[in-house]
Amino acid sequence: MLGTIVRFLISALVLLVVSWLIPGLSVAGFTGAIIAAVVITFLGWVVEKLLGKSITPRSRGLVGFISAAVVIYLAQYIVPGSIRVNILGALLASLVIGLVDAFVPTEIR
Repeated sequence: MLGTIVRFLISALVLLVVSWLIPGLSVAGFTGAIIAAVVITFLGWVVEKLLGKSITPRSRGLVGFISAAVVIYLAQYIVPGSIRVNILGALLASLVIGLVDAFVPTEIR
């Protein structure tokens, strides 16, 4: 349980920092980042269940990159006050978040 909480907090921090760096992505403060991280995690889980584990960003492939960008883009429609992103912002955020996740894993393996 503690690992899950830490994972969400780290994901929210990464999302917040990425929103400062990437044009086309804005997050409404830390609370908005936490809400967006929860929604993005849930949408990623749904995509993984529907399409299999090879679709997740951990596969480091083009399919994982595109699916992560789509999940980030769709999150703005589920929590419209917490995150705003355009297509280019979602693609760039997916790239940066994937790079950060490669070096700073957000879950205990």
